Parts: sequence; C-alpha cells; structure tokens
Amino acid sequence: MFDMMNKMRDMQNKMQEAQEKLGEITAEGESGGGMVKAKVNGKKELLSVVLEPELLKPEDAKITQDLIVAAVNNALRNVEEEAKAEMAKVTDGLLPKIPGFDLDSLFKK
Repeated sequence: MFDMMNKMRDMQNKMQEAQEKLGEITAEGESGGGMVKAKVNGKKELLSVVLEPELLKPEDAKITQDLIVAAVNNALRNVEEEAKAEMAKVTDGLLPKIPGFDLDSLFKK
C-alpha cells in the first residue's frame, strides 16, 4: 500500500512537471506558401503572427484573415503533437498500458 502511494505521488509530480513544460514547447504553422506564419506554445497560446508585407493591402483583408486562421490552426495541430510526445516521455512507465484507456483527455483544457 505504501509503495502504491509513493508511485501515485511520483506520478502526480511528473504530471505537474509535464504540465509546466507545455509552456516551453513551441510549434509553428504557416499558410499561403509561407506568407503567414504563426507560433503557439503547448498551452495553446498564440505567441506571434508574421505576415509578408504584400498581404497588408486593404483589398486583400479577407484573404489575409483566412491565411492567419489557417496558419494558427496548423500551428495548434503541430504543438499538440509535440505536447503529446513530451507527455508520453514524462509519464512513460508510470501507468500500465491498458487497451482502450486513453489519458489524452486528462491533458486537454
């Protein structure tokens, strides 16, 4: 029983450590052949958006908005993959592999 409590405490500490590391993980996404680039972190916060100057014409506003949305969504998909890989590394060996039991839902906010 004592051993199980220690394992649970270790798991809780590692999970907290992994959550903190999510802020350090970053990923980029782009759209329009690189004309729009977005950078996000593992906490799914938008860090930056870079636009090529030729997209800043008023007549191209709708296209620019669509490209920004596409780049941000691409970056979010990329960072989610990286975050899952990082969480898997941190929690490897802490919990048994149970078919059909997916812990991904614990990490989504």
